[in-house]
Amino acid sequence: MPVPVPVPALLWYQRGMATLKELLGGADKRGAIIDDSLRVLDAEVDSKGGLGGMAIKTAFKVVKGVSPGFLRQVVDHLLDDFLDALDPLYQEATVKSIPPRTHLQANPGKVADALLAITDRRANNAKNPTIKKTYEALRGQAKKHVEAAVPRLGDMFDRHVR
Repeated sequence: MPVPVPVPALLWYQRGMATLKELLGGADKRGAIIDDSLRVLDAEVDSKGGLGGMAIKTAFKVVKGVSPGFLRQVVDHLLDDFLDALDPLYQEATVKSIPPRTHLQANPGKVADALLAITDRRANNAKNPTIKKTYEALRGQAKKHVEAAVPRLGDMFDRHVR
């Protein structure tokens, strides 16, 4: 007996839609995506206020100070996993003929869960104790901060997937 294929997956297959990794992870766009991701990250950190914001800003300085270019290397290293994790949401947006930003904003919890599953796994395996400790200290509040970043992330996708 054949396994039923969900309609969005079937439409994706029939249309031959490109994945996010195909659209954004290749050498021709990768550098621009990494640059834009770093700008989004900087803007999100800068937008944080209060005691929690101070903790995030301090942790961000710690991470940036690990070594020159460290954060860029981290984004480059995580990019393919992030694109794979967000691809189902991108495909849903494409099937529904809505901008990725709109669909991501309608699903901030899914976006956060997909991205944090990757960073949780990576942080758990981190060799650098400073990075691991910093991540663990901030993880409790991470989902709300990732959800808050979804509009900027969606804007970034809309700019690059056209």
